[in-house]
Amino acid sequence: MSVSSPQLVDFSLFGGAESLSEGKKSTRAPRRTTVVRATAQDDGIAHVAPPQNPADFLWVMTEEPHRTRRMQIMKAHPEVTKLMGHEPLTKYVVLGVVSLQLYCAFALRYTSPWSPLFLVCAYVIGGTANHNLFLAIHEITHNLAFKRIVPNKLLAIFANIPIGVPYSVMFKGYHLEHHKFQGQDNIDTDLPTHLELVLLNNVLGKVFFATFQILFYALRPGIVRAQRLGRWHALNFFVQLTFDYLLVLTIGWRPLIYLIASSFFAGSLHPCAGHFIAEHYLWDGLAQETYSYYGPLNVLAYNVGYHNEHHDFPSVPWTRLPALRALAPEAYDTLPSHPSWPMVIVNFIRDKEVGIFARAKRLSKAAAAAAAATKKHEDGSDSDKSE
Repeated sequence: MSVSSPQLVDFSLFGGAESLSEGKKSTRAPRRTTVVRATAQDDGIAHVAPPQNPADFLWVMTEEPHRTRRMQIMKAHPEVTKLMGHEPLTKYVVLGVVSLQLYCAFALRYTSPWSPLFLVCAYVIGGTANHNLFLAIHEITHNLAFKRIVPNKLLAIFANIPIGVPYSVMFKGYHLEHHKFQGQDNIDTDLPTHLELVLLNNVLGKVFFATFQILFYALRPGIVRAQRLGRWHALNFFVQLTFDYLLVLTIGWRPLIYLIASSFFAGSLHPCAGHFIAEHYLWDGLAQETYSYYGPLNVLAYNVGYHNEHHDFPSVPWTRLPALRALAPEAYDTLPSHPSWPMVIVNFIRDKEVGIFARAKRLSKAAAAAAAATKKHEDGSDSDKSE
């Protein structure tokens, strides 16, 4: 009696490889993204494009894709406007998560920051909670918690408190530019710089980047595109620093260390932090600029995995993004998406086809106009010489 060999599980369908040595083979790495609804052009399994050149970013001349798709969906489904508007539930979730973090910080006031209990709490509870607050601020940035602007700004400053470092007001300016000018060099500060590409375009560099993602997103914007500070920035700084001071003054440094450690873990090698890389890095040789993720971690992250949906309709709140996807499955289920956020981090580090270079960039309108004028001038000079 013959014994059939067990069937191998195709882990590539979950964004991973079948062995840690697979990346050393000469064959191309397994596909990392998949398609919910297969099409004749993309079955979600086979590679449909060659690998990207790792020596530079992918420079594109096309317009960012979200405006076009938004107009197509609004034409096909005019009822989509009913999904837009604020979500009252947001403020209660924020209150609950802020309360949880402040309770944990207080409970650990006598625990050594180097103890296993402190570190596990900071990573598991704190990292997840502060990551949730990062995304609460992201949601509030689009004025989706209240109808009016001022209450949204105040709620964002309140949500910022357990993060330990003032950033909610500054984030709003940079994030709205990320939406309006997606991919535009020196404007969209979500994009890595050329220096990052040069220094971090290897395995160790990617490990460093994935571990310290939070620092890149905190420091890069101020270096690339400094903001003019205003009264809301001042209020954000005042509230946060006053809270930090009173916290240390009344119950010591350890609660503040817990909160800041939670923020670090939230943007480091944390399962939820995979979304930072998953959202806009290019995968499988595709020129697709935005990727969604429809897995269970969305429950902890304000459905930010519905990222194509969010960029297409920033005025649709987190609770209605699944309804948006269900309304227009022909638009979203045919787009490659990520089946796993944690595996995104693993594959980003170990896959040669993705790295710091794997971002789509386009010249800003001013830079494009200057380049066109220079080319026109050079063409005119060449014409004069030929005569």
